[in-house]
Amino acid sequence: MPDRGGGPTGPRIRVGRPSRRVRTLLATLGVLAVLGMAFTMFAGFWTDWLWYRSVKYSSVFTTTLWTKIGLFFVFGLLMAVAVGLNIWLAHRLRPPLSAMSMEQQSLDRYRMGIAPYKKWLLLGITALVGLIAGASAAGQWRTWLMWVNGVSFGQKDPQFHLDVSFYAFDLPWYRFLLGFGFAAAILSLIAAALTHYLYGGLRVTSPGARATAAATGHLSVLLGVFVTLKAVAYWLDRYGLAVKSSDFKATDNWTGLRYVDANAYLPAKTILFCIAVICALLFFATLWRRTWQLPMIGFGLMVLSAILIGGLYPAIVQKFQVQPNEQAKEAPYVQKNLKATREAYGIDDTQVSEYPGTSTTKDTTKLRDDAESVASIRLMDPNVVGPTFQQLQQVRNYYGFPSNLAVDRYKTKDGKVQDTVIGLRELNLNGIPKHNWINDHFRYTHGFGVVAAKGTEADSEGRPVFTEYDLPSKGDLGAYQQRVYYGEKTTAYSIVGGPQDEIDYSDDSGEKTTRYQGKSGVNLANPLNRAAYAVAFGEPQILYSGAIGDGSRILYNRTPKERVEAVAPWLTIDGVTYPAVVDGRIQWIVDAYTTTNGYPYASRTTLGDTTTDSLTAANNQRVVAQQNQVNYIRNSVKATVDAYTGEVKLYQWDTKDPVLKTWMKAFPGTVQPKSDISASLMEHLRYPQDLFKVQRELLTRYHVEDAQTFLSGSEVWQIPDDPTNKSGDAVPPYYLSMKLPGQKSQAFSLTTTMTPNGRDNLSAFMSVSAEPQSGDYGKISILKLPTGKTIDGPKRVQSQFNSEPSIAESISLLQRGDSKVEYGNLLTVPLDGGLLYVEPVYVRGGDLKYPLLRKVLVTYGGNTAFENTLDEALNKVFGANGSGTQPPDQGTGTTKPPATGNPTVQQALNDAQKAFDAGQEALKKGDWQAYGQAQKDLEEALRRAEDAQSKAGQGAQGGKAPGASPSPKPTTAPSAGSKPTPSPSSG
Repeated sequence: MPDRGGGPTGPRIRVGRPSRRVRTLLATLGVLAVLGMAFTMFAGFWTDWLWYRSVKYSSVFTTTLWTKIGLFFVFGLLMAVAVGLNIWLAHRLRPPLSAMSMEQQSLDRYRMGIAPYKKWLLLGITALVGLIAGASAAGQWRTWLMWVNGVSFGQKDPQFHLDVSFYAFDLPWYRFLLGFGFAAAILSLIAAALTHYLYGGLRVTSPGARATAAATGHLSVLLGVFVTLKAVAYWLDRYGLAVKSSDFKATDNWTGLRYVDANAYLPAKTILFCIAVICALLFFATLWRRTWQLPMIGFGLMVLSAILIGGLYPAIVQKFQVQPNEQAKEAPYVQKNLKATREAYGIDDTQVSEYPGTSTTKDTTKLRDDAESVASIRLMDPNVVGPTFQQLQQVRNYYGFPSNLAVDRYKTKDGKVQDTVIGLRELNLNGIPKHNWINDHFRYTHGFGVVAAKGTEADSEGRPVFTEYDLPSKGDLGAYQQRVYYGEKTTAYSIVGGPQDEIDYSDDSGEKTTRYQGKSGVNLANPLNRAAYAVAFGEPQILYSGAIGDGSRILYNRTPKERVEAVAPWLTIDGVTYPAVVDGRIQWIVDAYTTTNGYPYASRTTLGDTTTDSLTAANNQRVVAQQNQVNYIRNSVKATVDAYTGEVKLYQWDTKDPVLKTWMKAFPGTVQPKSDISASLMEHLRYPQDLFKVQRELLTRYHVEDAQTFLSGSEVWQIPDDPTNKSGDAVPPYYLSMKLPGQKSQAFSLTTTMTPNGRDNLSAFMSVSAEPQSGDYGKISILKLPTGKTIDGPKRVQSQFNSEPSIAESISLLQRGDSKVEYGNLLTVPLDGGLLYVEPVYVRGGDLKYPLLRKVLVTYGGNTAFENTLDEALNKVFGANGSGTQPPDQGTGTTKPPATGNPTVQQALNDAQKAFDAGQEALKKGDWQAYGQAQKDLEEALRRAEDAQSKAGQGAQGGKAPGASPSPKPTTAPSAGSKPTPSPSSG
């Protein structure tokens, strides 16, 4: 090589080759690195396969895998062939001689540089675009499976009269194909243009023609393909209007055609389609005409038409035709949206009935009796008493309960069904005595037992009345497998069934051990399996630990949600799972949904927003894919996960859902028919909370069926904020066994309240039957309150509770020292035309780190009571003793002593009432001396009433005086230093 530097050259330094030993070492390290990466990828694949096989859902793994592989190779190959073929063709059509210009001389160096590597460069480019396109296509496996397995909805859209399945299953796949076609055309066009430029087919600065005839024809065809695809896009856009999202003043996330869509955009898309077809033909014609003039004119016309026809014209129609008379123009399209939205969310059969909001019944005896029968009022709030379960039933630090317990129904010993608060004593690794690998993954492996309590009762200390308790658990549930290897709090992997004993539970005789006998998990006896899990979990001890031997099995993916999501990746999981004892086993019950965002004319909703309330925000519990927008949802699957074996079962719940039928075709054998649900399991199924929250959000607007009312916005409601805390989040719905107006008996229901938009008075009470054995399951009822009357909503009721002077003083007394008052769920119960509000009040006081039920707040018809028990509060509100005989004193909420026919008895009862009121006042002030004196006065007055009644009874053959009520047992004065317990009102 000639010296181009012009100066002397220095001495050459000879770089010796590495020694053979070094080369061998480097080659060995390289091979090991490649093998390590290969085994790491293999370990992920192999462990996934082993897990799916262990849960007997290997078909889900293989179907998904082969679908992804097929899409990857088909579309990757198509993209590679499209781009590679056009590069090869452009090279083949290169001119034999390049023009003599500086531009071409510069390009000669590049041409000469890549000449020896042309084939490899072509292979590299095509491989790269093929890999990218294949990976993108593999992510569309759900779209492909829904398209190829789609079934008919049996419903047609009102505009194009196509089955809804076209929009839900077909249109998404066509859009993907169109997007892939655009990508292939654009990449091919770019690659071909660069190749033509590199080899002289296209010239920028060279004299003469800017493009050879061959390059002109080639690029014109590619542009024609692009414009043809644009024509197809315009045609599909016509149908896309039926599922297009747009903001509308009556509702956000509106889908479906409006007036401007039907009368401007739809004809505009048709016209643009025709123009695009003509323009594409002009591009193809350059194969014969060899001129760009007509195609470019056509392309310019298409762009101009898109601006004028596709943009300006609809804006003019909206401005001058729609806005001056919007309600009349939009009403027919709003009516279609109302119908479609109600159908898509399963709220089309909602029964809306008028409800007065105030009672007209004067018979307080009947009201008091009805208050007992209208609902099983739950005093144990499952979202408050979790710490109480933890403190009273944890037994060992390595057990724990979820912060939010579940509400279920169980039969008592006398055969009656009662609302029950239930939780599992799950494993809590944070509480084990000493952390090491053996303890964390071999010794402490499972929880133990169910803890359950009556939902409607508390004991004399305010604690839950447990129906299943202690360790091992005992009580009303009978014998069942108590070990909990799978649960909400069980997130770490465990290795069980091998030579290492597990901690089972502890009793008076000491610690018990066990070994897992189930068939769950993956067998680690195989060295390959151990090596794969050691790599997959990043834990080398799995490979060589002596604690692993014959029979050892690794358990992971142990939460119910994880397991159901894995075996059914096409389902959306409810945010709440709950346990139930079914046929001698603990089963986690999981509600799952099928969704789509392609239901024409139905408005979309964001799951994460509509399912958030004060409980989910506090505990970070939301549905899967919470940001997904959907406009169709069904609770189509009920799933169970065995707490001991981890077995997952999917049951078809909605037998009419076409989305579920589509997935059942794609994954045959994974979902069992509804008839396979046992009667004992059916007793514990319920209506899911997240679906109810989505439906109630929609019903704040879509409870009306008239387009004019919908557009006026006069009937828009809102979900009130939770009044029991200051989070500002929506009030959660509550499960409650109750009887709605017109029903003959109580039914397990899910309930909520609604208020007018921007106000705190009550608009409606909404409930849905959650009793699966009932023919009314899933039936939504709305009791609509009169708009011309102010009925207190939850926030105003809570404010009245807090502002009542006597209640405020009592709460202040309860909060003395380190005590803290916690409000439970504010339950709303329709009662004889009015609304009964009940709220348990808990106190977490002093050294006690858990809440106890201390008081019950009740209000009805403007009368409020704050008493120790629900019975006392109801008696006070309705002016009754037991069954109730006297109306409340209007305006004060206090009760009068019952009227009698004997003036002496009446006077004594009046004195007893005054003494009791004085005692209550003294109790609020903490004046124990005055309280003791009041109790003495009360005892004396009751004694006088009893004596007078006895004398009167002597003239009635030993009977009691007419109208006299039994005398309550007097409460004695407290001993020094003790805290008195107020007696119930004698009235």
